[in-house]
Order: sequence, then C-alpha cells, then structure tokens
Amino acid sequence: MLSQLSEWFWQERLWFPEGLGWADLEDRDGRVYAKAKDLWVALPIALLFLIIRQIFERTVATPLASLLGVKEKVRRNAPHNPSLESYYCKITKNPTQSSIGTLSKQTGYSDRQVQRWFRRRRNQDRPSLLKKFREASWRFTFYLLAFIAGLAALIDKPWLYDLKEMWQGFPVLTLLPSQYWYYMIELGFYGSLLFSVASDVKRKDFKEQIVHHVATILLISFSWCVNYIRAGTLIMLVHDSSDYFLESAKMFNYAGWRNACNYIFIVFAAVFIVTRLFIFPFRIIYCTWIYPVTVYKPFFGYYFFNGLLMILQCLHIFWAVLIIRIAVRFLTNNEKVDDERSDKDETDESEEEEERKVHDKKNMKKNGPVQNGHVVYNNNHSKTE
Repeated sequence: MLSQLSEWFWQERLWFPEGLGWADLEDRDGRVYAKAKDLWVALPIALLFLIIRQIFERTVATPLASLLGVKEKVRRNAPHNPSLESYYCKITKNPTQSSIGTLSKQTGYSDRQVQRWFRRRRNQDRPSLLKKFREASWRFTFYLLAFIAGLAALIDKPWLYDLKEMWQGFPVLTLLPSQYWYYMIELGFYGSLLFSVASDVKRKDFKEQIVHHVATILLISFSWCVNYIRAGTLIMLVHDSSDYFLESAKMFNYAGWRNACNYIFIVFAAVFIVTRLFIFPFRIIYCTWIYPVTVYKPFFGYYFFNGLLMILQCLHIFWAVLIIRIAVRFLTNNEKVDDERSDKDETDESEEEEERKVHDKKNMKKNGPVQNGHVVYNNNHSKTE
C-alpha cells in the first residue's frame, strides 16, 4: 500500500511540466542533479545543530550575557499549596474572580493572597532572561552566518540579478556543491527549530511560528525534489537578510541597552519591510507565478510551490503589522521597543503597591493623611498665628 501511495504521489504529471519527468534528472555526462534521498542528510545535521546549540549556549552565549550585563529579575516563588497547585496545573493559570473567591475559602487565603500566589506561580513558569538571551544569540549567529554564506554562494550567479534566469533550462539544472550545502544546512537548522520548539521560549505567535517552520521545511524539501533550487536559494537569502537584525535587537534588549536595541530594531523593520513586503512578493513570487506559465503549461507542482510561498507571505504580513506597530510607537512617542509577542513577567509592582498602601495606612494613623506616598503633616494653623 505504501509503495502504491508513493508511486501515486510522485507521478511525473504532478511535479513536472508536460513532456518532462524524473528521467531528465538522472546523473549523466558528469552532471549531477538533486534527488529526494539527499534530504535524509538533513536529519543528522538537525541533530548536530541541537548539540552545537547546547555547547554554544554554555561556552559562548552565557559568558557574553555576563559581559553585556544581562541581569536576572528577582522572582518570588509561590509558597507550596496543594489545592492552588492542582487548580493551576489541571484547570487554569488565570482564575476568574468567582474562582478566586472559592479558592480563598478552600485555602484560608484572602482573595489578594490567592491572586498574588497565581501571579508568582505564573512567573515561575516563564523563561528566564538568560534563557531568552542565549536563544537569541544562537539564532543571531546562525542567521548572520547563513546570510553571509548564501550571499557568497549567489554573488556570481546570474539569477541573483536577473530573476528570469532561475527558470532557464528548467528542470535540467545542474546541482552545484554550494547549493547542496546551503540547502542541507538551512533544512537541518529549521528541522532543529521544530525539534526544540517544546523547550524554546513560547511567544504569542507560537502557532504562527509552527506554521512558518513547517511551511519552510516543506518549501525547501519540495523545491529540492523538483529542482526549483535556484528559486529556493533566493528565497532563503531574502529570509536570512533581516532575521539577524531582529535577534541582535533582542540581545541588546535583554541586556538593557535600550538605545542600541531601539535603533537596531528600526534597521530591522526597514530591511524586513523591503525584503518581505516588496522584494519577496513583487520580485520573487511574481517571477515564480508569472514567468513559468510563459514557458510551460501550469501543473500541480507549480500551484503547490506558489501556494507555500503565499502562506509565507501571509505570515510576513502578520508579523509586519506587529513590527510597524512597535516602530511607530517608538518613533512617535520615543517608547522602549518591546517584543509584543513575548509573555512578559507580571512584576511585583502590584505587591509593592499593596505593601505601600499598608505602610501608608499605618503612617496615617500615626502621623495623619498620606499624599503621593508621603506623609502630609497637620498644617491647619492660620498664617496669622
């Protein structure tokens, strides 16, 4: 059954223009072509990336965090309470006001103490600042090196400058060693991201990130199998061109270097918008959507490939809205750049406020009214006295 399914899936009429097929991609006369079995190489590369990442985070990222002054916030742990812990783990991390009242009766805590317990318990589950910094520094390193390597592999290729060249001679396009390693390393890296997604920092766009990783892996794998390699290398280069700016901005943000973070983020926003909202849709997708039909009749692989590109473009628009919102807020109000996708700590400011109020009440009883956190002494005497 599996063999029949495989035979149906890899039908030539699905993946190739009329008159062409897998026989055209058989190695001959010293010319080498991409093959589906080559993709298995990405699996050990993905596992190798996971190992290298652990070593990098311990030997490079952690000392770098210390050098840049990354400081952890002091978090107060929630006291052990079996009833509240069971409710937190099994029902919800954010109880309603009515549920807080019920839990208060069960535990003997006041409503305020129950709220404080859940706030502290949620903070315990949030990733530390050092964990965020190490993850950002690892991605920054890869994206920067991948962009440099991709640029070096494509700088002398005619399809970097004239996008129509990516379809000249398709699908009989010889595989170059630089293309092979560029593909396998990129595919291995995104595979490692998918493997580590459960342990990485989870943000509000977690689902979108999963869709992005899966779409990217499918796009890279598919373009490899049917020899869309020239288009694939251009797409990977465009994506790597802005990501290292974002990761470096995160690193400076976690280190508390506000100005460096803000201005790098503005550079990232400009590069992202140019590459993802203009070059990608109006140059690359235009060339993969419009030009091939002038050479061949549309076929399933043509629609499948462009469909994956459109999924990526929808994600680009989603992220561009978040990026523009942050950039406008910074440029108009000079506010600090913050990643809206991040799940921020619930600081103990509210607790400090509560403690201040208690302190103020004591002072009021002792010394009189309190205003703006300061004692207002009795000053009702007449000026003439």
